[in-house]
Order: sequence, then structure tokens, then C-alpha cells
Amino acid sequence: MRSFFNSGIYDEIISRVNQLNEDTPALWGRMNPAQMMHHCQMPLHIILEKNDYGVKPNWLINLLFKKSMYSDKLWRKNMPTAKGFAVKADYDFNNEKEELLSLLTELNQHKNKTEWQDHPAFGKLSKDQWGKMQYKHLDHHLRQFGV
Repeated sequence: MRSFFNSGIYDEIISRVNQLNEDTPALWGRMNPAQMMHHCQMPLHIILEKNDYGVKPNWLINLLFKKSMYSDKLWRKNMPTAKGFAVKADYDFNNEKEELLSLLTELNQHKNKTEWQDHPAFGKLSKDQWGKMQYKHLDHHLRQFGV
């Protein structure tokens, strides 16, 4: 499976984000592009230790969802969003795009980091698991908008 930390993936993700515009239609779901980009910032905030959003360990979520975070199987369309990560407010497209690109660049600068903090819900994750999880989430939402 692809990982955010694999060679060339950062450039791929940046290119795909740059294909979005504020009128890009969603192929599924209720978010518009600005909302999606705001939502995609949340896991980046977690890995970069900027915000944990009050996420707490949950044995049921761990049991049912953790392995899907870094498996090869694509997530299905219209999956439910974790409580606290649903985005319904309106956001400025250009601001959200700029912030998402900035967070992606910051994460890319940490690609050689070897020690990672525990995930607030999933606990200990390897660098490989963190990278796969970030790629999978971003890929899911970029596919949501056809890019």
C-alpha cells in the first residue's frame, strides 16, 4: 500500500490538491471542496501534534476500524465520519487549500523522522502505519472529488 512517506507521494498529493477548485463537484458525500480540505487537515494536525481534537481510545473503534486505516482495501463511499470530524460549516476555499498545502509540506519535512507519538485513538503506530493512514485518508477524499 502507498504511504505518504514513500518517494513521489508528496508530489502526487500536492498535484491532486492543486487540481481542485471551489466548484469541483463531489462524486459522493455532502462536503464541498473547502469543507473536504478542512476535514483533511484534522488527521494532519494529529500526526503533527498540533491538536488531538479530544480523541480518546475506544476499544470498539480500534477493533473495527484500526486495520482498515492502513490496509490495501479502499474505503467505501459515504463511510460515516468519526464524531468531531464531520464538517458542516462553510469555509473559504483559498484559505483551506493554502492551509492544507502547508500542513502537507510540514508533514513531508518529517518524512525521515523515526519516532512517532501514539495516536490518541489507535495507540502505538509505526511510521509505516502513520504514513499509510495519512495517504489513505487523503486519497479517499481526493477521489471523492475526482482528482
